[in-house]
Amino acid sequence: MTTPPIPAVLLAAGASTRMGQPKQLLPYQGRTLLRRAAETALAAGCAPVIIVTGALHQELVAEVADLPVQLVHNAVWEAGLGTSIGVGVQAVEEAAPEAAAVLIMLTDQPLVTPELLRELLKEWQQSGLPVATGYASSVGVPAVFGRLVWPQLLALPAAAGAKLLLQRLGDELAVVPFPAAALDVDTPEQYQQLLGEAPEV
Repeated sequence: MTTPPIPAVLLAAGASTRMGQPKQLLPYQGRTLLRRAAETALAAGCAPVIIVTGALHQELVAEVADLPVQLVHNAVWEAGLGTSIGVGVQAVEEAAPEAAAVLIMLTDQPLVTPELLRELLKEWQQSGLPVATGYASSVGVPAVFGRLVWPQLLALPAAAGAKLLLQRLGDELAVVPFPAAALDVDTPEQYQQLLGEAPEV
């Protein structure tokens, strides 16, 4: 009996106010950040891949129309990241009720690789613990959460991200180091830094 694949929730609801333009649609190495993140999750074997939209919806639908992904709209996205996590986890419950865990990731960490996601999933399968990515002397997403902690994800404050739960878990958390995840794209300066890095990905 094969183990069902682990779903991925890709958080793409933000308005990119610090960037001044939709960062989900910024190009990097021939693909937008949104498409790159979706294809990374698919390449890692995640299914279903659920993209949570907010400030933008139709534009994002068009960008990934040819990919086997599902888009759900968070009508209250302005209240904060926690609401998008809740919408994503509820969508997983409906689309994959047999799922034993969920992988949560962002669109603005373009140096994240399928290999990292597979390593996170492998660590979760071996340890049974929630698994975070370690970078910049901290932990964060991408991260894998077993079904047992989904109620805690759903109970996150509206303005909080998954990092709050990861910090609360303390010793009940496995970590996979991946320093490149520290580069996220929130500002024009960070985007220029990304374009100048030209990593071998």
